[in-house]
Amino acid sequence: MQKIALLVEETVEDIEFLYPYYRFQEAGYDVDVISQTQKEVRGKKGGTFKADKSIKSIQSDDYELVFVPGGYAPDKLRTNPQITAFVKEINERKKPVAAICHGPWVLASAGVCQNRKMTAFPSIQDDLVNAGATYTGDPVTVDDNLITATDPSALPQMFRTILSVLKQG
Repeated sequence: MQKIALLVEETVEDIEFLYPYYRFQEAGYDVDVISQTQKEVRGKKGGTFKADKSIKSIQSDDYELVFVPGGYAPDKLRTNPQITAFVKEINERKKPVAAICHGPWVLASAGVCQNRKMTAFPSIQDDLVNAGATYTGDPVTVDDNLITATDPSALPQMFRTILSVLKQG
């Protein structure tokens, strides 16, 4: 079964974690919830989520896609060099890298935004532009293997896109 890496950390946006978690499973993927350490985290809206694996215990070769939800979690994730190296490796293998809301902060810190079209929550537009991206402001933006979205209202469109990209291989 193909595996998806779903990153999580304290203050993740609950719906941006839960929606992908269940949609990937419905589509037949094995989802590994990955954090800086194998632990339980609390979402921004009060949900509790358990990380199955620590970033230290995984290899990028094992995953078909990495998904970075938003909330305030990306600000914590992007300070971890193992997290950013993991995202960079997935990108270098031309496997899909998906991020929503504030999730593209992790992509900026991983150095994968240069000369790419991206979208995100409007408050981090300057961060993406400063990282070398062209900010579209569209609900969902696809640039080769990068799939980014603005906020929870874009999740249905984002997932139609992600699942189509995964089916194409």
